[in-house]
Amino acid sequence: MSNSSGSVKIVAISGSLRKASINSGLVRAAVELANEIPGLEVDAVYIGDLPFLNTDLEVNGKYPDAVEAVRSRVSQADGVLFASPEYNYSVSGLLKTAIDWVGRPPNVWAGKPAAVVSAGGGFGGGRSGYHLRQSGVFLDLHFLNKPELFVRAFEPPAKFDAGGNLIDAATRERLKEVLIALQAWTKKIKYGA
Repeated sequence: MSNSSGSVKIVAISGSLRKASINSGLVRAAVELANEIPGLEVDAVYIGDLPFLNTDLEVNGKYPDAVEAVRSRVSQADGVLFASPEYNYSVSGLLKTAIDWVGRPPNVWAGKPAAVVSAGGGFGGGRSGYHLRQSGVFLDLHFLNKPELFVRAFEPPAKFDAGGNLIDAATRERLKEVLIALQAWTKKIKYGA
C-alpha cells in the first residue's frame, strides 16, 4: 500500500477475453502511460481464469486458487481501473464474475477508489460503465466521476490498431487525464490528501 506522499498502486482489469480486445488495449495503454506519471503504478490483472461464481467452490473459508490470486492483487492495490466492454447495455459476464468473486466476504473492493473506461461502438461502451457503478454502490467502491472516457472506437480517425493497441494520441491523452485524476482521487479517499 502507498502512503499519502508515496506511490499509488492501481490494478487495471479488462472485462474482455479477446486477444485483440480494445478494452484490454486501454489497460495496456494505462500501464504504459503510468510510466509518464510520477508516483503512479498500474498493474494489469488478468481475470480470464476465474470460474463462474459458485459458492460450492468455497471450501473451509477458501476460494479457488484463481479467485484467491485476483482477490490478493486487488487487496494489495490502492485503487482500481476497470476497462469495461459493453455487452447488451451492461458489463460482460467475465467482469461480473470478477466483481462477484472479489466482493465475497470479506469484500476486497470495499473502500477502494475506482474509475471505469470503455471502448466500443455508438456510445463508446458507456452504458456498461454506468451499470458497473450500480454494482459499485453495494460493494462500497468509490468511483471517480470525471473525467469520463468512453471511446467511440469505430469512428475515424482510427483509435486502435488490428491488435487492439491504442494508437490515437488524443485518446491516449484523455486516458492519461483519467489516470492522473484517479491518482488524486485515490489519495483523497485513502489519506484525505
